[in-house]
Amino acid sequence: MRRGWLPLALMTTLIVALGAYSEVHSSTFLGKSNLTNLLLAAMPLVLVSMGQATALLVGGFDISVAALMTLCVVTASFTMTPSTSGPALFLGALALVGVGLATGIFNTILIRVLRLPSIVATLGTLSVLEGLSLLLRGFPQGAINTDATSTLTTTVGFLPLAFIGVVVLAVLADYWLYRSRSGLALRAVGLDPTSSRRLGMSTGRTVLLAFVVCSVMASFAGFFLAAEVQVGSPIIGNQALESIAAAVLGGASLAGGKGSFVGTMLAALFLTEINNVLPLFQQPAEYADMTIGALILLALVLYQAPEMIERGRAARRRLGLEASAS
Repeated sequence: MRRGWLPLALMTTLIVALGAYSEVHSSTFLGKSNLTNLLLAAMPLVLVSMGQATALLVGGFDISVAALMTLCVVTASFTMTPSTSGPALFLGALALVGVGLATGIFNTILIRVLRLPSIVATLGTLSVLEGLSLLLRGFPQGAINTDATSTLTTTVGFLPLAFIGVVVLAVLADYWLYRSRSGLALRAVGLDPTSSRRLGMSTGRTVLLAFVVCSVMASFAGFFLAAEVQVGSPIIGNQALESIAAAVLGGASLAGGKGSFVGTMLAALFLTEINNVLPLFQQPAEYADMTIGALILLALVLYQAPEMIERGRAARRRLGLEASAS
């Protein structure tokens, strides 16, 4: 149980520590405008990372999510134009969700039917989606409806309503993951798919749902990315590796079966915070990449340390028994 709280405690501590350090050296960090911008900027990464955590729970990866977000932004420039309103605007928004749903099903077919490793399958999907984005928009063009984007960025004080909703979603998702039978099934498939099948769990359906949820969450992230750029750009969206990083920092295991949506949300917020404070200190963006890499390595060591210690103790016990038997 304590291991599960470690990522949450670590991410919360890092968020607070970095925020406190930034405020001491730059009084603008805790300003209402900066805090609002920080939380809104975190929304695309938070949503796509929570979807990525779902794929990691079943032992898979989805590196096509960034290209999917880009395609959703490009699609929005056709289906959610400034002249679109009323029911047509709602249908235009549903088109983005449809893109995510179709991508998730396509990935699952590659993984479950053709038996391709998830990283290979989604790499192929990434190339297809990137090509579609460039085919539809060879360069950034096509304004996106500002009424829709302003609705996504509505705030109460400095808190965006969307971010409050994501916090509630993450808490409920964690409760479902560790307190429901279907959540147990999701984790069981990631830990040991063979045993899960023997126990009568539908591993194929669970993997399908996991990758569909991952892609649909990426399409939701595409809405907020569209709100940021407000134009159909085919050259944005680089959250694939960052989404995996956030899920791992939030407690997900690369081997599957472990994870936390609240931890993933906090990690995504922290990664966004790093990018937010660097301009305040007039530091190059490359520092963010190096910091994120170092944090991932640190997290892997910290999170895996208890298992490594236990394995070492078990190995010593076996050696002791063999020595006594001889």
